[in-house]
Amino acid sequence: MKLLLDTQIFLWLIAGDPRLPRAWHVAITDNSADVALSVASIWEATIKFQIGKLPLPGPAEMFLPAARESHQISSLPINEEAIVELAKLPLLHRDPFDRIIVAQAIQDQRILVTADQTLRQYPVRCLS
Repeated sequence: MKLLLDTQIFLWLIAGDPRLPRAWHVAITDNSADVALSVASIWEATIKFQIGKLPLPGPAEMFLPAARESHQISSLPINEEAIVELAKLPLLHRDPFDRIIVAQAIQDQRILVTADQTLRQYPVRCLS
């Protein structure tokens, strides 16, 4: 199973947040799963850290990639094919980070792991 975590899900995972549904935690940590995190998520979380909206135990640019690696999650770069998918998406969600994550999930044929009900309205497979 190929999964793409949205930023919030990744943050819940690394924090051990109880809002992460148990079934999703099991799917994400399954050794046979191919789990990825978009570089857009690291970018978004770094900005939130810099403006004081996201407390982290260390500098975001070091802590977040280390946390991603320690959870055996691969990094998914943004490529031009994802931008083509992005251009096809309706403007249901105004957040550019969330929109590119949806586009990447579609382009890379991944199941999006998100609790955001607006993102679930896009034509993208989501983990239930």
